[in-house]
Amino acid sequence: MARIIALDYGKQRTGIAVTDDLQLIASGLTTVNTKDLLQFLQDYAAQEKIACIVIGEPRQRDNSPSESEAAIQVFLKKLKESFPLIPINRQDERFTSKVAVQSMVEAGLKKKERRNKELIDEISATLILQSYLNRI
Repeated sequence: MARIIALDYGKQRTGIAVTDDLQLIASGLTTVNTKDLLQFLQDYAAQEKIACIVIGEPRQRDNSPSESEAAIQVFLKKLKESFPLIPINRQDERFTSKVAVQSMVEAGLKKKERRNKELIDEISATLILQSYLNRI
């Protein structure tokens, strides 16, 4: 089986999570500079089979799109051009950053470690992916 990859897309950084080959377990992979994201995904796809790509869908409390959705739409167009055969799905990502920080607190990470934005983005991508897996 192929892996599912999830992205917590941001203007500067993007957190990335993947499933195992059986698509059962979501695990954080890394965080990359968003400007390098397409190249990272192309390199990853050259080494691993990808079943689909899941991108977080940021929404406001009233369910309207957040301000970052415009940048995500631009990226989605490039992503579809680069990976025309790989399905792209969206997953609500409301509160994932807050849940990521809370999970770091519960894991006993020190305050300084909890300020690591790259780790927060990676955990957020993992939460997005796990939510997607729970939904399908």
